[in-house]
Amino acid sequence: MVKICCIGAGYVGGPTMAVIALKCPKVQVVVVDISTPRITAWNSDQLPIYEPGLDDVVKQCKGKNLFFSTDVEKHVAEADIVFVSVNTPTKTQGLGAGKAADLTYWESAARMIADVSKSDKIVVEKSTVPVKTAEAIERILTHNNKGINFQILSNPEFLAEGTAIKDLFNPDRVLIGGRETSGGQKAIAALRDVYAQWVPIDKIICTNLWSAELSKLAANAFLAQRISSVNAMSALCEATGADVTQVSQAIGKDTRIGPKFLNASVGFGGSCFQKDILNLVYICECHGLAEVANYWKQVIKINDYQKTRFVNRIVSSMFNTVSGKKVAILGFAFKKDTGDTRETPAIDVCKGLIGDKAKISIYDPQPMSPTSVKQVACVWDAYEATKGAHGICILTEWDEFKLLDYKRIFDGMEKPAFVFDGRNVVDAEKLRKIGFIVYAIGKPLDAWLKDMPAVA
Repeated sequence: MVKICCIGAGYVGGPTMAVIALKCPKVQVVVVDISTPRITAWNSDQLPIYEPGLDDVVKQCKGKNLFFSTDVEKHVAEADIVFVSVNTPTKTQGLGAGKAADLTYWESAARMIADVSKSDKIVVEKSTVPVKTAEAIERILTHNNKGINFQILSNPEFLAEGTAIKDLFNPDRVLIGGRETSGGQKAIAALRDVYAQWVPIDKIICTNLWSAELSKLAANAFLAQRISSVNAMSALCEATGADVTQVSQAIGKDTRIGPKFLNASVGFGGSCFQKDILNLVYICECHGLAEVANYWKQVIKINDYQKTRFVNRIVSSMFNTVSGKKVAILGFAFKKDTGDTRETPAIDVCKGLIGDKAKISIYDPQPMSPTSVKQVACVWDAYEATKGAHGICILTEWDEFKLLDYKRIFDGMEKPAFVFDGRNVVDAEKLRKIGFIVYAIGKPLDAWLKDMPAVA
């Protein structure tokens, strides 16, 4: 029986290994993590992350060929294939601070693998890492190998939170990068055989190490670029009276462009896009490619501009001050169908409003931890969040926000009552008929808003 061990029981490691266990019943899969609370949660009925379909997959495999453990060294030593899916945050200090990836956890994992291994292993990069990380990890392993052969592969994930299980069941592609040596090619074939148990072979792309590592950064940069492009257009649409939804539909019909990632919003979030673009910028700068670095920096600048523009629109519309006013935040996660709030645009919107002394009431369908910030309350119901509010900000595109009783909400709010739709979720005309003043991002402006332009 092939034994797989995954170091890191987070958003990538947990779901990926659960699906491998489900699709490969003859493979033993163990997910290890030094965090006891996280492993305890994986072994309970309350999983540590929310992802549609994940519960069912874990229940089918747990205790059969899927296990979760804190005994990291034991399971790494026993494994044939070791996936490394640890956090690679942006460095906060030292060389490359604010841009470069912090590979502290990765290096620590590599040294531990070298220390405990007693047999040959395939080590798989699953975390998003800078180009040439594999080379550094290879050096650590080979200088501590005690006669053991390690083969390094890059197998970046391309999951979208909220659809991760669906993406794993039916991926657009699986990318495996390895050395162009006989050992490297054998390692690629071994991992390809695992995925080939459910993924069509023509969807499994095999490349060299560096192409695989760069492909992940490039994919996220391109997706973020599309979001910033349509968000830049949304500002122009508001200025000219065009409708960004109609513009997106028109350009998305062009088969060279396609319709995905063309929904205007308050901005992109999540743990990957900004981190990976900053990493890409740093790599470009290190190679003397200043113009290329500046190009990708603009993607983040537009994202920051969009969030600032949204806050300015709120404040200017509400008589140029939100001081002492209750503002309801509907949705805090960075996208629907996930509980992930990392780098969510809602954080910057709330900070901007709190800076103007607003009182914030947050409701998200996924339970949130209480906050110690005096001006912020987290509530368990949309109607409670909006009760007595001067304005509502829709910051996540949860389906339930389309179904709320907005007449009931309007009746319980201060007047004039404002809705600032940062995801184009609601029917603006219906809300206007109820009595709301509505701002929908990238849409023709309400007469009230034209008289009170946002200052960027």
